[in-house]
Amino acid sequence: MRTKINICMASAALLLMSCDSLNSGGFTLPPQGTGTTGTGTTGKPAGSTGTITQAEANLGVKQALSNGLNESIRVLSLKDGFLGDAAVKILMPEEARKVESALRSVGLGSLCDNFIMSMNRAAESAVKEASSVFIGSLSRMTVNDAFNILLSGQQDAATQFFKRSTSAELATRFSPIIQSAMGKNNVNTYWNQLTTAYNKLPLANKIETDLTAYVTQRAISGLFVKVADQELKIRKNLGGSRDSNILNKVFGWADQQK
Repeated sequence: MRTKINICMASAALLLMSCDSLNSGGFTLPPQGTGTTGTGTTGKPAGSTGTITQAEANLGVKQALSNGLNESIRVLSLKDGFLGDAAVKILMPEEARKVESALRSVGLGSLCDNFIMSMNRAAESAVKEASSVFIGSLSRMTVNDAFNILLSGQQDAATQFFKRSTSAELATRFSPIIQSAMGKNNVNTYWNQLTTAYNKLPLANKIETDLTAYVTQRAISGLFVKVADQELKIRKNLGGSRDSNILNKVFGWADQQK
């Protein structure tokens, strides 16, 4: 709950900051103005989709992103958030797949399962840290960014914005948390057991993997998969995901531009 409140409050606060300096964007921006209540630039009710103001676009996009981020973080931070979802489940490192195959073939599948579970538990522990990183990214979003996200032909334009602006910081934030969680979940213990058992097999070659870097990157990738899912729901208005007047107005307007 605190994560959700923090992101939503930050989004509202960012909207009240001074107007962004605009870049050339390939489209004509509508006039500035609040427009979030009462009438828009043409006197139409705020619930209509005939026109939107810069402030409405900024608020609508940030509200949509806040909703998607909150839900993605909530789902992935639950037990089995990663482990129970095939789309984001962290599997054995690719270079170690032959280790898994060899050990399962000699009856050591449970050791592989324990190792995979421990990696996913570590990711579930770390994902909550994403909230503060995303708040920082929202603070750097301009009105021009908001319109690019709204009007882009890409269904994951907002997700791509976050990838560009947060991936490096997420890796820095996640890495120590992943490392700590890996210790608590015995990841390295299971990994040592795996490699020890594998190295005893005939013709085995030594396997070396930076597990912290691997689990960190997979956790970040999984987070963006979920953010993209949430973005698509809002763009397509699936399951009533446009659950406010401003979302209906801004994304309804964007629908009409296609």
